[in-house]
Amino acid sequence: MRVLLVGNGAREHAMGEALAKGSKVYAVMKARNPGIMGLATGYAVGNILDPELVLKKAREWDVDCCVVGPEAPLGTGVTDRLEEEGIPCASPQKAAARIELDKSYCRSLMKKHGCRGQVAYEKFDDAAKAAEFIDVYGKPVAVKPLGLTGGKGVKVMSGLPGQLKDAEEAKAYAKEVIESGIGGANEVVIEEKLEGEEFTIQAFVDDESVIGMPAVQDHKFAYDGDKGPFTGGMGSYSTGKLLPFMGEGDYNAAIAILEDIVAALKKEGTPYKGAIYGQFMLTAGGPKVVEINARFGDPEAMNVLPILKTSYSEICAAINEGELKSMDIAFEPSSTVCKYVVPKGYPTKPESGKKISIVGKPKSRLYYASVDKRKGRLYTSSSRALAFVGIGKTIGEAEAIAAESLSLVKGPVSYRKDIGTRELIEKRIRHMEEVRNSMQ
Repeated sequence: MRVLLVGNGAREHAMGEALAKGSKVYAVMKARNPGIMGLATGYAVGNILDPELVLKKAREWDVDCCVVGPEAPLGTGVTDRLEEEGIPCASPQKAAARIELDKSYCRSLMKKHGCRGQVAYEKFDDAAKAAEFIDVYGKPVAVKPLGLTGGKGVKVMSGLPGQLKDAEEAKAYAKEVIESGIGGANEVVIEEKLEGEEFTIQAFVDDESVIGMPAVQDHKFAYDGDKGPFTGGMGSYSTGKLLPFMGEGDYNAAIAILEDIVAALKKEGTPYKGAIYGQFMLTAGGPKVVEINARFGDPEAMNVLPILKTSYSEICAAINEGELKSMDIAFEPSSTVCKYVVPKGYPTKPESGKKISIVGKPKSRLYYASVDKRKGRLYTSSSRALAFVGIGKTIGEAEAIAAESLSLVKGPVSYRKDIGTRELIEKRIRHMEEVRNSMQ
């Protein structure tokens, strides 16, 4: 099987690694990823948002299937164009990907079809009306640009550094989003602030079946102790199917929500296929939807794909044939910890173009993200650089492997030391217990 991979981040490196176990991989990237270059039979560097370019390379390499990593090419119709020409894609078409491309659409879809996991929300293109809603609502809110912001545009009334202190700051940020067009649209979504613990469940979908993967918890804040500005994700961990603060019923409820959303898309005439990403808040009343993404998460893909026992290539084929239900998709019963190395100053003032090096051989999995390799040397960009994934029988073992690998990176970089540590996980467990007890 010959598979075309679109994208060049650490997520795509992990996808390519999984695909290469059973297929020949070809890649179209916007920048050279050393990891993908090393495993690909062929690759090209160009505009991954251009459907015609991707189609040209797909024809040149005579691929059997395409998988798109990032969300932006879905929005420009890359999968639509390939499937028009008879090249199946184990990723959604543009109309189905709208659940990520337009946050308001996802909320309205869930409301229209009575999907579980809904939250209170309103959409605005008028700053004065948004401010009036925040005042009338009278409770803490989350302010979200309508379009894509790479996980960095959402701000919440929490009082934490880098977030919104009060209603006045929420109104000011809503005005900034509308007037500046943050996310590519002059609209903002105002939602109720959810209290609980966030978690992610990714799933394989073939329009009918939704097959869940192990639950993962991401860490958006830049610094240890959940401090600093929001980022695209500084790292994540998994502990088998469930996370330490959740039960089987919580996992099943989240899968049911994803099934509701997939069924709703089918009713709208926009069937979904590929990987889907559900970010949930586990509240005292069960999981609620924070957002739905139309692809693997980054970094969450790096927690699940390295422990996937079933051939990812065969899963992609089953997705396109509508035969997921006939597959026995299995994962290793391991814990994983992913820790990102980022340029010093990330995300506000990242030091880009700086030379970094890896001294020694990491015991963890290494996934290249946004780095530039020139004459055998690595240089930072303005985004996340390297991801190290420790895999072990226990979360402690996995964390130790990832942490040891971080120490091998030399140069002007930073990273969170606390991801996957016992102290932080116990803090999450205590918090969830407090949330549940508050409702009794």
